[in-house]
Amino acid sequence: MKRVYITTVLACLVMLAAFIVFFRVLNLSGKRDSLKVGFIYDNDESTPYTYNFSIAKDEVEKKYGDRVTIMTRSNVLDDEMEEPLRELADEGCDIIFLNGYSELVVELAPEYPDTQFCQTSYMDMSDQTVPANYHTFKGEAYQGRYVSGIVAGMKIQQMISDGVIGEDQATIGFVAAFPTSEVISGYTAFLLGARSVVPTTKMRVSYTHTWSSYAHEKNAARKLINEGCVIISQHTDTIGPAIACEEASQNGEVYFIGYNQSMSEVAPATSLVTSRICWETYVVAAVDALMVNKSIESVVSGKIHGTDVSAGFEKGWVEMIDLNMQVMAPGTQEVMDRAIEQFKHGNVANVFKGDYVGVDPLDPSDTCDLSKGYIENENTSYPLFHYILKDIITVEE
Repeated sequence: MKRVYITTVLACLVMLAAFIVFFRVLNLSGKRDSLKVGFIYDNDESTPYTYNFSIAKDEVEKKYGDRVTIMTRSNVLDDEMEEPLRELADEGCDIIFLNGYSELVVELAPEYPDTQFCQTSYMDMSDQTVPANYHTFKGEAYQGRYVSGIVAGMKIQQMISDGVIGEDQATIGFVAAFPTSEVISGYTAFLLGARSVVPTTKMRVSYTHTWSSYAHEKNAARKLINEGCVIISQHTDTIGPAIACEEASQNGEVYFIGYNQSMSEVAPATSLVTSRICWETYVVAAVDALMVNKSIESVVSGKIHGTDVSAGFEKGWVEMIDLNMQVMAPGTQEVMDRAIEQFKHGNVANVFKGDYVGVDPLDPSDTCDLSKGYIENENTSYPLFHYILKDIITVEE
């Protein structure tokens, strides 16, 4: 009996050892049981930009459940990034995602070689040398902006056909935070999308000089509406412009095009459609990469430039949401779908193209002739088009 007992114990020990070896081999071959994932937000989830970014966190949790430990820091200003960055890295985060624009991230990354830092791009990274554990990413927003412009153009054409406005009154407004190339690229693509439907469309741009101020954004939108803009869009972080449109619609036709987050709930009578960057596409893939001990860029699907990645509709990095069937012009869905299919097939050369001349607002001697076209996001995820189109865009400070 004793010999049987000893034999049984030995057999169990052998099996236990075999299991230990087996799981170690699994780890060596690319399997990880868990990860610590950090998120640092410039605002909180009450603002459209951060809300849209936080969807990525939700998708990671949905996919991996208790295999991931999520740690977040909200309302972190760019110049206050160091403390939360160090906190999350010191707490053992394997990867940290940030939607702020601080240069501190790339500076601190070498101090934490075991942590991957993934930041939404804020500058041209094509000629930058960065640490191996520092990554940038951004969806090619100009594609969604252009399709949004098509939706706006369809509505303007309907308003002209119905006699609501004349062709010379085809004016759209844009509430913009700052005159950065990211913002200028977006509102230019929006205008050119509208002009692909109504060639007489012009634009007025009002800068708020802040990313997130409900009062400033709402007032800027009101001013643009009072100046005759019949459709408003924005590259700012609050619902102010949408509310301004909804209130103004009681006295006449005016409509709103959203960005980042659908405004159909706060502006049901005026919201036409929203374009958004799908941050979750990159974020989930980056977590996937770490789970199997691979480099992020070998797993993420997009245009790879070193540790910088971008993509558009073709990879699911950009999408259109909540097209308002009650408000849109007839035929809008079909025209919008055709445009998206063109992007998915790589036909991007006709966005920034036409009989236009752009002028650098900081250097009037720097001009851009669009007769031969301009390809956005060709070598970097950060948008670089920074020219104001002469005669069709009016900028108000």
